[in-house]
Amino acid sequence: MKDENSILYVLTTNAPEKQYSPLILAQTAKMMDITPRVYYLGTGLKILMPGVAEKIKLGSFPSVAELIQKTLDMGIEIYACEASKQMLGLEKVKLLPGVKIVGAGTLNDLALESGSTMWF
Repeated sequence: MKDENSILYVLTTNAPEKQYSPLILAQTAKMMDITPRVYYLGTGLKILMPGVAEKIKLGSFPSVAELIQKTLDMGIEIYACEASKQMLGLEKVKLLPGVKIVGAGTLNDLALESGSTMWF
């Protein structure tokens, strides 16, 4: 069932400058009583490997690790694509705690269910 009051934020890259907007927008959406979800796929999954997000800090913003943790602490679901994990050879790598590893079909379901989808 479509939830018009929800936004799906999809991260497809591990480029440092692309990590902030989706997380900040998801946090802002939550404060606006919008249901946000964040989905990582492709090389974006590299950000969720232990130790990676801690090393990304741009300008006066907190580290990406701090933003991810705050996002999870706010009750916002963060998903990671299992197929991307396999593609990147990360099958045995544990991702950050709290991240849900899901099948590729989940992205299609989330996109169909969301009122809006934004890609980064």
